Amino acid sequence: MSKIKKTTEDALSPIKDGDQVLVGGFGLIGAPLTLIDGLTNKDVKDLSIVSNNLGESGKGLGLLLNQHKIKHAIGSYFTSNRDVGEFYHRGEIQLTLLPQGTLSEALRAGGAGIGGFYTKTAAGTQLAEGKEQREIDGELYVLEKPIRGQVALIRAHKADTLGNLVYYKTARNFNPLMAMAADYVIAEVDEIVEPGELDPEAIVTSHLFVDAIIEAQQVLTKEGVVSR
Repeated sequence: MSKIKKTTEDALSPIKDGDQVLVGGFGLIGAPLTLIDGLTNKDVKDLSIVSNNLGESGKGLGLLLNQHKIKHAIGSYFTSNRDVGEFYHRGEIQLTLLPQGTLSEALRAGGAGIGGFYTKTAAGTQLAEGKEQREIDGELYVLEKPIRGQVALIRAHKADTLGNLVYYKTARNFNPLMAMAADYVIAEVDEIVEPGELDPEAIVTSHLFVDAIIEAQQVLTKEGVVSR
């Protein structure tokens, strides 16, 4: 069965109410904007979103926030979208704040099948409340659990028809980690090529981790988000 999907509706069909969805991107850079836009047209609710941030006001994941489709967000930098604070203070969203390195490692652990890891980051602070803390070699560490999702929405530069992915510079950010930490992975790409056209040394995400591919219809430029 081909991994290439002709419509975002087809690509997003596995997502259902209450799913935990991993979404790549750092700000809007490396964010799967076409897939996010497609989710605005899907009848789905109570999503848990794992992402570095929730886009910007009215952009990226900010669109889903304003539609009240996000019940819980796990991330590091929510203040890039001031709407998040307003939703939180009204009790309309639950937030779990993780230091950025901890978020990355939790996703890596989820993809690698690691049951948890100890980190000094956040030890002794409010972010460690309710978590196991242990002294190791005279220093305090916090036990963090791995993060996985039912679905991951990721952004790459190119894919071959098998699903091997290469990324463009910093747009790589969280995307490869999320591709390994979800049960079903949907990749949005600029270009789809035939097998053998990608430099094997440049492939970051193997086709084994990718379930669906769609060509990007929305891209981030210096002028903002534009449609192709």
